[in-house]
Amino acid sequence: MPARLLTPADAPAVRRLLATDPVANVFVASRVDAGVLNPASAGVLWGWPDDAPSAILHIGANLAPVATSLDSVAAFVEAAGRRRTCQSIVGPSWLALPLWEALGRRWGRSYSLVRELRPRQPLMAIRSAPAVTADPRVRPIRAAEFDSYYAASVAMYTEEVGADPGTGTNSSYRNYCRWLVDLGRAFGIVENGRVIFKADIGAASGGVAQIQGVWLDPRLRGRGVSIPAMAAVVEHAQASWPTSCLYVNDYNVAAVRCYLRVGFEQVGELATVLY
Repeated sequence: MPARLLTPADAPAVRRLLATDPVANVFVASRVDAGVLNPASAGVLWGWPDDAPSAILHIGANLAPVATSLDSVAAFVEAAGRRRTCQSIVGPSWLALPLWEALGRRWGRSYSLVRELRPRQPLMAIRSAPAVTADPRVRPIRAAEFDSYYAASVAMYTEEVGADPGTGTNSSYRNYCRWLVDLGRAFGIVENGRVIFKADIGAASGGVAQIQGVWLDPRLRGRGVSIPAMAAVVEHAQASWPTSCLYVNDYNVAAVRCYLRVGFEQVGELATVLY
């Protein structure tokens, strides 16, 4: 049975599926909030089976599946098509990895050849107050501080993803960073006009905020700055969303320890395929 493009009429069914795991599904839920079901949206949402969707696939810059079994994988492979348009595949590891493998078998090198595979990324969440005292220096980034914040964001992206995000004045990444600042979703510590720590609320929906883009000036690492700084970001996020979450590479032991100290607990495991 094939998948089909979903429309605003499918919103109730989509919302019910996303609500089965609000933390793991916060990115796709945020795209639904932003209007991905509308025909003019930059992304699309596929559903399977076509009569009463119980699994969905977001196709945009990220390919993001949401399902409770692997039954939809074959249909979503056809929906994605031969020509890859996404820059990554992100989702629960038990689902994202079989989808990626099936895409490679069906369509070949366009999907099978990757820049990096991150198969185990702990998904962590905190629903209570941080376990440590927050750093009072952390606050929303101001518009006048954008250039320094953007430089820190580019450094974070290049270090984390292994590629330059594109630094032209009209680049999509710059526009995304500007959007975060304008919405008050970019937080940091600024010293003498320079951002030395940053973190963003990259996706949010319902009662869940996903923290992304965490970066600390390399010269300050290992000095105990990141733990109270992250606690402060959680406090800022929880003023609007009761649950904060994030996902981290399993090999980044220092970051995992930091988040555990703040009070995060592992609630799942994601995987990311980077092209």
